[in-house]
Amino acid sequence: MKLGDVEKICQMIHSVIKLDIRFFDLDRKTHVQFVNHLFPVVLDTPESEFVPVMEILQQQPSYHSYHHVNNFGLEYIAVGVWENHSFQGCLLIGPFVSGFSILDLIKDAIADNKLPISERKHLEQFYQSLPVFSTTECESIGAMIINLCEHGLIEAKQTVSTIPKPTVNRLFSKTGIEENTRIIEHRYQHQNKLMNAISKGDKVAVNYLTHSNSFILTFSDRIPGSPIRSAKNISFTSNTLFRLAAERSGVHPVYLHNISERFAILIERTTTLPKLEKLTILMANEYCDLVNTFSTGQFSLIVKKAVDYIQLHLEEDLTLKHIAEQIHVNPSHLSRKFKVETQMTVTNFIQHKRVEEAKLYLRRGSISITDIAFMLGFNDLNYFSRVFKKWTSLTPSQYVKTELW
Repeated sequence: MKLGDVEKICQMIHSVIKLDIRFFDLDRKTHVQFVNHLFPVVLDTPESEFVPVMEILQQQPSYHSYHHVNNFGLEYIAVGVWENHSFQGCLLIGPFVSGFSILDLIKDAIADNKLPISERKHLEQFYQSLPVFSTTECESIGAMIINLCEHGLIEAKQTVSTIPKPTVNRLFSKTGIEENTRIIEHRYQHQNKLMNAISKGDKVAVNYLTHSNSFILTFSDRIPGSPIRSAKNISFTSNTLFRLAAERSGVHPVYLHNISERFAILIERTTTLPKLEKLTILMANEYCDLVNTFSTGQFSLIVKKAVDYIQLHLEEDLTLKHIAEQIHVNPSHLSRKFKVETQMTVTNFIQHKRVEEAKLYLRRGSISITDIAFMLGFNDLNYFSRVFKKWTSLTPSQYVKTELW
């Protein structure tokens, strides 16, 4: 098959099923790629990972696809590209997941690959942006791509029907303009109320506002004849506005970037107005959750920097002196300011954040208490147990029994 045909096939697949797709030749060179997903640094893998995949495809007939799952639980479908019974390379489609619990998948990936615990939120957002396919859907995708590659590419042409132009009623048009002005004013008032609610982390107000007026349906006429494209454009705008609202509250740019990228991908992948409406409501709620979890807008600049550093380096050996050095302030001054503004000492704040993370992993039940302690920066299991009991009144073992039973 010609490289030009391979590129066109990749483009068609990417535009229809919204999956990343690449073509590797026998020398592992990437000739074609259509990619939406930005991998977190900790998950970035070299292309050599897929060499065994190519070797397996070479040993199979041309009508075979291969379902690959890597160490991080990311899944791919690989299909060989052949010409005159000679293997030319492979198409790699993915990543995606196949119905696993996202939180469980992240916990396993962190524990099995010894990833930094502070990456949990970034990984959660990344995995949630991935499509979920059943076994049947995976097989269908593989079969579709094999048939495209096996039978060659046919250049298709499209005939488009003409739409008759409507007659204009001038009196109705004038009335419509006045009505449209009132609608626009209402929309922007509503938008500002929603942004204000998100910046405060007020989920009650957010849910009331998102359910009382539909952004998707009322804005879906901006591109005549293309309501889906119009709705997507408004969803992209909402994503930006919600990000700015969360930024007002002092959420660190790292968290904002990851959630914004994830929703941009999900918006483009959504294909119906009801789903876009649900996605916009979900988006508003998740930005609100982000504010409630990571907001530092109520703190002075010094304390904000300290809190951000702690949350982004939770698994490291954190001390007051080390944090003060990283943000270039006097340790005593930081200690006084931190206690006044957070009502906790720096040490207690670190312990509290680590215990909250530990609860997530203990509820999973598949990771040992020792591994959880080390993942969270505790080098002594007994010390971890004492800290955990201080904040929960239970030892880690007792907490597990309570949650699982």
